[in-house]
Amino acid sequence: MISSYSLLFPAKHALISKGTVLIALETISPENEPKEDSHFTLFIMTYTPKYQITNQILTQVGQIDASREVINSAPLIPAWERRFRSDARARIIHHGTHLEGNALNLEEVEKVIASPPELTAKNQELVARTRDIQEVINYRTVMDYIDKLGTTNQELGTENKKLILTEGQLEEIHRLTVNRILPNVEAGQYRTVKVIIRNTTTGEITFRPPPPIELTTLMTDLFSWLNSPEGQDTHPLLRAGIFHYELARIHPFTDGNGRTARAAALLLLFLENYEIKKFFSLEEYYDQSPADYYSALKSVKKGHGDMTLWLEYFTLGIAIEFSRIKELVHKLSLDLKLKNTLGGKQIALSDRQIKLIEHLERHGSLTMKEGRTMLPDVSDDTILRDLRDLIQKKLIIKKGSTKGTKYYLASTK
Repeated sequence: MISSYSLLFPAKHALISKGTVLIALETISPENEPKEDSHFTLFIMTYTPKYQITNQILTQVGQIDASREVINSAPLIPAWERRFRSDARARIIHHGTHLEGNALNLEEVEKVIASPPELTAKNQELVARTRDIQEVINYRTVMDYIDKLGTTNQELGTENKKLILTEGQLEEIHRLTVNRILPNVEAGQYRTVKVIIRNTTTGEITFRPPPPIELTTLMTDLFSWLNSPEGQDTHPLLRAGIFHYELARIHPFTDGNGRTARAAALLLLFLENYEIKKFFSLEEYYDQSPADYYSALKSVKKGHGDMTLWLEYFTLGIAIEFSRIKELVHKLSLDLKLKNTLGGKQIALSDRQIKLIEHLERHGSLTMKEGRTMLPDVSDDTILRDLRDLIQKKLIIKKGSTKGTKYYLASTK
């Protein structure tokens, strides 16, 4: 299949938060269309991703597979698994929307996920923009949809043909992502207008996605490669990374491309059995340094279409997150100190509580000030509630009062 690709364009999209430069997406009509850059070039080619398998990629893929084996075989009680899965989903939704400029913090996102408030000023419990709340509700629905497709794949069994990602599924992910945000005629539909992405501070055009006339061919080519023997033979981690980048570059929808690209890449990982019990959040990795995320995407343009640096960044994020989860389940499965404290009984802890316990194991004591530093996205009341629960479970003890209060592991004081 033949198609045209503007490979010299950078891949950057949506809004960057955390103090980085804001990027605005706008539609353009023929009369106000900016002059094309002098370096604009079209390449007529059959789609084949360009990258090299470096030692860094090989090492990181090996680390990911090793962590996956440990996590999938770790003996965890159902209460732990439910808690980890719930915490990971909250982090995915929070960081995935925060990366695009959503103002809700993690605790507020958890409230919306648990019981979405009515989107009216009269009934709203959260002081937040209606769009922020709707984005969170939408992304929760997207995660439900992805979970359903991933579960269907698991039920097929290893002897059956794997499910593949289709254009229809991608369009549904986008429709769910922008529900009640974009007009219905734009939700789940490839854009019919030209768009540009402009630096809101300088007015500079930073990214000019392909024109709408090219989108059908570009997307057909991309899915043809993705589900071809060549695409299927590509390592699942690299395949997900390639698809993530291409959706960001092609920018097939009017808005919501970033969230759609990340959700689709996550679905690919789930379909390839890299879900590791759905304990992880790649969005958190991207949101920790949005500048690094967008710089990695832009590296493809700088490398004249070579995705190597982007794939190194992409696999590094998975390796870091899988390693974190591996250490977490390892601690819960083998930590003799906690088991001895509880007389060998198992107990379920939240992700926040585990961070508090790990701090106590490393440093011997914990103050509220240290707790705030470790858990900046939650309130003091939430931290105190977690600490009281740990005291009730006889894992920690409290010494002192008011500002001089310190917490210790029950086995050390």
